Amino acid sequence: MSEPLIGFAEGCRRAVFIRRYKRFTVEAELDGCVVGVHTNNTGSMLGLLRSGQEIFISPAANPDRKLKWTLEAVMPQGEMVGVNTAVPNRMLQLAFEAGQLREADCYAFLRREAKVGNSRLDGLFLDESGKLPALWVECKNVTLVEDCVACFPDAQTERGRKHLVELMDLAAKGDRVALFFLVQRNDGNCFGPADFIDPEYAELFYKALDAGVECWAYEAVLGEKGIWLGRKLPLARSS
Repeated sequence: MSEPLIGFAEGCRRAVFIRRYKRFTVEAELDGCVVGVHTNNTGSMLGLLRSGQEIFISPAANPDRKLKWTLEAVMPQGEMVGVNTAVPNRMLQLAFEAGQLREADCYAFLRREAKVGNSRLDGLFLDESGKLPALWVECKNVTLVEDCVACFPDAQTERGRKHLVELMDLAAKGDRVALFFLVQRNDGNCFGPADFIDPEYAELFYKALDAGVECWAYEAVLGEKGIWLGRKLPLARSS
């Protein structure tokens, strides 16, 4: 198997989830001791955080950081579900550089955290010749699967609805725009918005598609060595 696009740091460990408290911290049991673990995932991680659940954690790069570990994945039934929300942005860039993101293979380079209006979007693909329209991309991490459908979001998301409106505005101006959904688990056969969690987001999502916003939903393949870009998932259209 090829090397993963995103490699996990040396020293990653399996631990046992105890509880989540505050916004960015979970407690875990590691080698018989309780340790604090940082999580950058502000979503609900619906159905994943159960006491006694095995988790996968990485050591902090900064030895002076208060929380010495970072939550990378939760492991229900031994299968890894990636919950690190920095991964989709990194995957977008690394897959592009490796020639694995065919939707953007005609572009020359990628600018991360590109400013537009009063906010920033995760990526802006540009063409050196200037012949292609600017391609704006917003990345989302997906950890929820219901009835074999990978779903986003896992909680009400005002920020996500705002991004949809911004992308529709850019499409109306003639730019190319896309949503990159990275599904960090392997049991989804297709992708769709979670209308049972945020019906307003789901409605806006389909309006955005009709307005020209592209949906790139990809499965991430996780192992203890790292993360690969897997298959592209088809879209589950609304009835």
